Amino acid sequence: MAFLGFGKKNASKTEAKHVEHTSSQPKEEKAGFFGKVKKGLSKSSNKLGEGLKDVFVRQKLDDEALEELEDILIMSDMGIEASAEICGRIAKDKFDKQITDQEVKEILASYCQEVLEPLAKPLTVNQAHKPHIILACGVNGTGKTTTLGKLAHQYKQQGHKVMLAACDTFRAAAVDQLDVWAKRADVPVITGAHEADPASVAHQAIEQAIQQQTDVLLIDTAGRLQNKHNLMEQLAKIVRVIQKQIPDAPHDTIIVLDATTGQNATQQVQTFNQMVNLTGIILTKLDGTAKGGILVSLAKSFALPIHAIGVGESIDDLQSFDAKNVAQSMVGIT
Repeated sequence: MAFLGFGKKNASKTEAKHVEHTSSQPKEEKAGFFGKVKKGLSKSSNKLGEGLKDVFVRQKLDDEALEELEDILIMSDMGIEASAEICGRIAKDKFDKQITDQEVKEILASYCQEVLEPLAKPLTVNQAHKPHIILACGVNGTGKTTTLGKLAHQYKQQGHKVMLAACDTFRAAAVDQLDVWAKRADVPVITGAHEADPASVAHQAIEQAIQQQTDVLLIDTAGRLQNKHNLMEQLAKIVRVIQKQIPDAPHDTIIVLDATTGQNATQQVQTFNQMVNLTGIILTKLDGTAKGGILVSLAKSFALPIHAIGVGESIDDLQSFDAKNVAQSMVGIT
């Protein structure tokens, strides 16, 4: 099964520097996941749809309807900037004219797709990297460890040689959880003693990955609270240690976000980006929130690539981000 664009293991190093895996995904598999996205975003689309029906019972679009629409969009965590732009776009062509809630949905979906499409970028692997290092960060409970476990499994299924590194050394449960995923994916995991220096574990993992000619090294980190400066400095230390061994690494530094946190996700991205120069986003738990608009807000605020979304607990519930599907599912267009 193709996942997140990682290149084929036997791709030539003489090819383009970044090679994207383009094996076609079975139509039934895509349809199955898209169905999960639609179902997962049903809380968002239902709440938005109910609000639009309440507003657009009027015969014409007036100032009051536009104000109510903007409030609905902001409440869905679309963000102030995006909400204002959407209302402006609708008002330009439809002010003082008849408009239905379905027409508003179509305009909204078109806008969301337009904003999200340029950022829908699967992770790619540089074939010259041995290993290609992916560092995951984020606050407690976002699903970092589970996400890396799913990635490890799916990369292994593609034929890549994969390794995990458990750098959340202060929480035994995190190490145990990653170990479970490592066994499930049948890949090695590098761990350290309880409360060992996380940077030293990263160092050991890179040494082992180089020695074993690993294709992909996935590094898990502690769920640092964004207001804990000393913990954030610890994360920065991990990056410095990695770069002493491989100057251009980490090759991807992703933040894993929990969609249910809404606008708190914006502050998390801002804080982590200042510390480790984020290169992309994976958004989990879209099936548990009525605020799917946070994707649009993040896109407008940071323009970081959105690599994947999660809409469930199974391995196949984390897949590449599809802007059109998400935009239509978010507003309830079938």
